[in-house]
Amino acid sequence: MRIGVPLEIKPQEGRVALLPPQVAKLCASGHPVMVETGAGVNADADDQAYRDAGADIETDAKSVFEAAELIVKVKEFLPQEYGLLRQQHTVLTNLHSAANPEQLDRLLEVGLVAIAAEDTHRFGSPNCALAGEVGAFEGVRMVMACHGGTGRHFMGHFGAAPATALVIGLGSVGRAALRTLLGLGMRVIGLDISAGARKETMLHWHDRGFQADPIEALPQHLPEADLVVNCVLWDKHRSDHLLSRDMLGLMKSRAAIVDISCDPAGAVETCRATTWQDPIYQVDGIRHFCVDNIPGAVPITASAGYAEALLPKVALIAEFGVLEACRRDSWLARGLTTVAGRLTLEEAARVQNRPYTPVNEVLAAG
Repeated sequence: MRIGVPLEIKPQEGRVALLPPQVAKLCASGHPVMVETGAGVNADADDQAYRDAGADIETDAKSVFEAAELIVKVKEFLPQEYGLLRQQHTVLTNLHSAANPEQLDRLLEVGLVAIAAEDTHRFGSPNCALAGEVGAFEGVRMVMACHGGTGRHFMGHFGAAPATALVIGLGSVGRAALRTLLGLGMRVIGLDISAGARKETMLHWHDRGFQADPIEALPQHLPEADLVVNCVLWDKHRSDHLLSRDMLGLMKSRAAIVDISCDPAGAVETCRATTWQDPIYQVDGIRHFCVDNIPGAVPITASAGYAEALLPKVALIAEFGVLEACRRDSWLARGLTTVAGRLTLEEAARVQNRPYTPVNEVLAAG
């Protein structure tokens, strides 16, 4: 199967879906790989490294899309890429289809097979830890007075207490944020609906003064927080919120929110996606950081994790075809979004009130 790796064109997105070591393995298995020139530069992989791995270097995205059967990307398609999509394509990338009806319209219109990589985040994407760590680091900067924050240091000095952070959600992203904040010396309170998650994090960090509480305790902790870090993925069809707009009034006037999960009007009602070029906005005096591609800030590390995790999935599709690969791998089946003009992702169907065909029916029918 011919595999294409285009250059990511989302602003300030330096990641690449496959690096030369993964390309070399695919080429050695008899699968030609086409890489757009410059696709890996920000991830420390130049065109020559891809050539040495066996890839063909294409001068533009059009050439990659025309030559490839399987398109492997990091981020969703932008409108300027829509015209490059063809019925014969299988695409594997972070699609976010439930929140992107225009893109979904195009995928259905073209009739290609699309698999959403982000739907697997609940099962441990390698970029989750990076999102938690970088997001927490950005939150620490926002606490500083020079950036409009409360002015507390992340460590306690001279009798002044360290800054206090609330981390909402103690999954893989939340644990990465905890690791960063506690490592810097901040006082951290973690909140989660799961007693098991709270117990596990307490076992790891009880010696750092860490406190874990049920999510219902969020309102009582908001007045003491210099920083709130949301790490909870919110179902797109829900209309309720963990941190509603009226709860902003409980917070310090110079406190900050970092929404790593970045579901617009999701767990944090006032969340809307931003970019690294313009990452922060205010609502009712509270600054929000809601960049929707946080790992893109560390493309070398992020690409290494993403590419290594994606390789066996890409190899399976290339070897057996996309539908058989989905039958063999539940990771791929969970992300199956469109097949031959049919929507198969239940979440997108519910959010956008569209008809859909369950994945198991598509896979059973062949």
